[in-house]
Amino acid sequence: MATAKPAPPSSTLVLLVRHGLTPTTGQNLPGRAPGLHLSDAGVAQAEAVALRIGELARVDAIYASPLERARETAAPIGRARRLKVHVDKGLLECDFGDWTGAPLKDLGKRPEWKTVQSFPSGFRFPGGESFTEMQTRIVGCLDRLRAAHPGGVVVAVSHADPIKAAVAQAMGTHLDLFQRLVISTCSVTAIAYGPTGPVVLTVNSTGGSLAELRPS
Repeated sequence: MATAKPAPPSSTLVLLVRHGLTPTTGQNLPGRAPGLHLSDAGVAQAEAVALRIGELARVDAIYASPLERARETAAPIGRARRLKVHVDKGLLECDFGDWTGAPLKDLGKRPEWKTVQSFPSGFRFPGGESFTEMQTRIVGCLDRLRAAHPGGVVVAVSHADPIKAAVAQAMGTHLDLFQRLVISTCSVTAIAYGPTGPVVLTVNSTGGSLAELRPS
C-alpha cells in the first residue's frame, strides 16, 4: 500500500496595517521620534480597521512597531480579537536620522529629495538608515513572523515606507519603484507567504470585507 504524501504547507497570511492619522501626518517626517500619538480621526480609523479584522474567521497573532501611533492602532485590533499585541522592532519606521521631524515642504526643496523619490535604493538618510537597509529589515521581520505562525494569519502594524518596501519585495519589483505605491493610514495590505513564494492579495485596502482574501 502506497504511503500517503504529506500535504504541502499552507500559506501564512500577513495583514500589514499602516498606523492611523496623527496630528502631523502629511506635514512632517516624524520617523522614530517618540511622543507622537493618534489624532481623534486616527483613533476612529483604528477602531474601523479593528472591526474589519474582527470579522475574519481567525487571527493567530498581532504585532506592532514600538512607536506609539502603531501600538495605539494595534490596541483595538487586539481587543477585537482578544489577543495580546506583541511589539517587534522589525516593524519600525525608517530611521530618517537628521531629517526626523522636518516639515515635508522644506524637505521637498532639498536637491536630495529627487533622489529619495527616483533612486531610493541609492539613498541613505543623513545620520540614519538607507532604504535598502529598511527593506532588508522589514522583509526579515516578516520572515520571522510567518515562520512563527506557519499556515496562520498574522496582523503586523507598521508604517508606510516599510510596508511599501515589503510589497515591492513580494512582487519582485525593484526598490527604486516602491515610491509608486500608496499606503494610506489604517489601510490593509495582505500578502500570503507560501512554499513557492509570496502572493500579494491586496494593497492599500481601506474598506470592505477582508474575509475573501486568498490566493486565486
